[in-house]
Amino acid sequence: MAIASNENTTKEKAANFLDEIIQEAVARGETRVQTRFPPEPNGYLHIGHAKSICINFGLAKKYGGKCNLRFDDTNPTKEDVEYVDSIKRDIKWLGFDWALERYASDYFEQLYEWALELIDKGLAYVDDQTQEQIREGRGTVSVPGTESPWRNRSVEENRDLFIRMKNGEFADGEKVLRAKIDMAHPNMLFRDPIMYRIIHAEHHRTGDKWCIYPMYDYAHGQSDSIEQITHSICTLEFDVHRPLYDWFIDKLGIFPSHQYEFARLNLTYTMMSKRRLLKLVQEGVVMGWDDPRMPTICALRRKGYTPASVRAFAEMVGVAKRDNVIDLGKLEYCVREDLNRVAERRMAVLNPLKVVITNYPEDKTELFTCINNPEDESAGTRQVPFSRELYIERDDFMENPPKKFFRLAPGGEVRLRYSYLIKCEEVVKDAEGNITELRCSYDPMSGNGSSSDGRRVKGVIHWVSAPHAVEAEVRLFNPLFLTEDPNDVEEGKTWEDNLNPDSMVRITGYLEPSLRDAAAGTTYQFERVGYFCPDTDSTPEHPVFNRTVTLKDSWAKINK
Repeated sequence: MAIASNENTTKEKAANFLDEIIQEAVARGETRVQTRFPPEPNGYLHIGHAKSICINFGLAKKYGGKCNLRFDDTNPTKEDVEYVDSIKRDIKWLGFDWALERYASDYFEQLYEWALELIDKGLAYVDDQTQEQIREGRGTVSVPGTESPWRNRSVEENRDLFIRMKNGEFADGEKVLRAKIDMAHPNMLFRDPIMYRIIHAEHHRTGDKWCIYPMYDYAHGQSDSIEQITHSICTLEFDVHRPLYDWFIDKLGIFPSHQYEFARLNLTYTMMSKRRLLKLVQEGVVMGWDDPRMPTICALRRKGYTPASVRAFAEMVGVAKRDNVIDLGKLEYCVREDLNRVAERRMAVLNPLKVVITNYPEDKTELFTCINNPEDESAGTRQVPFSRELYIERDDFMENPPKKFFRLAPGGEVRLRYSYLIKCEEVVKDAEGNITELRCSYDPMSGNGSSSDGRRVKGVIHWVSAPHAVEAEVRLFNPLFLTEDPNDVEEGKTWEDNLNPDSMVRITGYLEPSLRDAAAGTTYQFERVGYFCPDTDSTPEHPVFNRTVTLKDSWAKINK
């Protein structure tokens, strides 16, 4: 699709340097915009990948272009269809769809032919050194590398050996194909990088057809070129790879895709290392890759985050050229803002204190009409049962309250949300002096929002009817790590010492009956408490709810 149709968009002030690059290209008449999102299917995507997804798909959409999904499936020992399926599910959940679904393995034959072409040009050779010897031979930033003893093999010998590598005549690690560039180059990646290695393993798509597999630096740029990607956008750690990306494309004389780098996403109290996250999963520290404490997209989904909130977060943090650390509170702000607009309200009591309304008929139950979402009139209303015995939050009662405490106290009066005024007449305690029950009276004429004599109270608290309440397991999630930078550890300690022992707290809550059959994937605001959603473990017999986020940012204050 030509960019000319988006004339108004291109005249807007550039939001970031990628916008500027594309708009400059458009001004030169280069109207085609083609991006790609190229994950390796060896794990689950995390919030950092979500930012990259939003950038690649978002820029393509903004400028009338297309974005491909291409799986970098060049290492059969680590990749699986499970990860392919999860990645596609995550992208669709975020609200994006790809133009073409491609795999690096689609291009194995072409990449092989191009490797032969580089051999014929004297730009690639087969090396018999071990991985350790190759590593030692690269030298250092200040010391040039050492040329391989096999660097000057003839074109004919290199071609023959590479074909035999492909045909499976050699064992894993016995030989590699290397680009022949410059062992003294200041960019270490130019010191004869490995192009192919031997791996005798079943590939999730090609089976055992291949036993040689291209390295990322060789496969990536050529795959971009095959798909005629105009803007190959990746994170900042790949900036040193860009010259090599360009070198392969130039030597092969193929479509000149170009790479651009942006700062990767780092969040406070969050670990992004896939290797370390895998360790948490394998050692049972978390419940799996979708544990709501994990930074994965599937974990955010299970926790109750919305696609809109994740997209809003990606837009908020923007696109930068320098790495920085983003406050976790910004992500939580985005989900609060979205859920405040779209989440229906419900009443739930998580720290219950029983209230008995002594002058309310024992056998009576009535229904009160409650607003589902004051931000959305179309959300309608629901009916909530009211009875003689209720649960309120224990924090909503104080026996010796300070000034300006407008909730319930001995002799004090509050309004129960959507229903009556009640007055505390008696405090019941057990033998240890713990408060077990409040005995209250109610004003029968106060159900319409007023009272029998026109009096008004400042305090309004939520409640649930005890006989009708749904008992549920409620999981309260906090950050998985205690420190803003989990990798910053004292001498003698490891990153695992920064794990938060209270990252998940299980309690029993009492919910209004409409939540018994709450639909999976639906997030609610528990009034005055926070945002919650049914967990994947939830059943009608044993409801389980996850806290998505508190109503206010309390974690940062606790840890100051």
